[in-house]
Amino acid sequence: MQHILHRSIKFNCGKSMKNRFMLAPLTNEQSNEDGSLSDQEFHWLTKRAEGGFGLVMTCASHVQSIGKGFPGQLGIFSDELEEGHRRLAAEINSYNALSVVQLHHAGMRSPENVIGAKPVCPSDNEKTGARALQLEEVIQLRNDFITAAKRAQKWGYDGVEIHGAHGYILTQFLSSSINQRSDEYGGDLQGRSKLLFEIINGVRKACGKDFLVGVRLSPERFGMKLTEVKEIAQRIIDEGQVDFLDISLWDSFKLPEEEEHQDKTLLEHFTSLDRKNVKLTVAGNIRSGEDVKKILDSHVDFVTIGRAAILHHDFPKRVIEDPKFTPVQLPVTRTYLHNEGLSDTFVNYMKRWPDFVKEE
Repeated sequence: MQHILHRSIKFNCGKSMKNRFMLAPLTNEQSNEDGSLSDQEFHWLTKRAEGGFGLVMTCASHVQSIGKGFPGQLGIFSDELEEGHRRLAAEINSYNALSVVQLHHAGMRSPENVIGAKPVCPSDNEKTGARALQLEEVIQLRNDFITAAKRAQKWGYDGVEIHGAHGYILTQFLSSSINQRSDEYGGDLQGRSKLLFEIINGVRKACGKDFLVGVRLSPERFGMKLTEVKEIAQRIIDEGQVDFLDISLWDSFKLPEEEEHQDKTLLEHFTSLDRKNVKLTVAGNIRSGEDVKKILDSHVDFVTIGRAAILHHDFPKRVIEDPKFTPVQLPVTRTYLHNEGLSDTFVNYMKRWPDFVKEE
């Protein structure tokens, strides 16, 4: 098992990842309101690189100012944000870790009080008060994703992940219940996935064959149908423009919510795809060395770690040294989390989860 954990992965683009651990792109609200990198976020991310993660991914980083999804979000929508990103990418790389920006737009999930305008969506959305994007705005959105990837490459990152999960704007386009467009970006699955594929192909063309490109998808909630997400995933693999698929399962060990697909676990629905040379990572409830082993033994190429990475900046090192490693028990103190590289802002954000933080 230790041999597998230590073993590097070589992606189609030629880049190598030193081990089987990726830091999940975690919302933390600790950057500056103008989208620039804060010292607190720099410290949080680089401490994970120091702790042994083979790939360190930023939080969701918005490609348009109107796509901001939460306060204190790191942005990549402007050339003026260059300094922080250059500093971050260089420091992550100094630990022999891959540096990756997650490209994001919240769409209808952008809070109006955060962006100072009505949020946008593929279609008018009464529940969120979002307005439909005009066709020229869809084209601009596509171009802004591609431009953000070019920025990331220019500023020294090894790659990007296109965020098509968790009900954000690309999920909104994919969803038959949210996307009610009647133009070429709506209708059947081919129309609803058109934007995603134009972004993938555009990023690859703009950044070349040596740049690491991943896509995150989630198969449930927000009107997503498992069969459609699997069809999209297989097409992404078949078209050969990405290096890895990142499937966010919420819980990597559960059955699908849709009863007709409960003949196998949600994870098995994706490990059974014909993956060719595209690597697969999954996220969701992978919290111990034993969990890591179960996932890697299930023909997943590398694991994406969230909660355990918050609790232990050096989770990869600990699991490589002791495959039975179990994280500290919750709740933990504010001081404990500070010592693991979380700012007060991030600690306060974690208090949204019951029994995670205890007062001292």
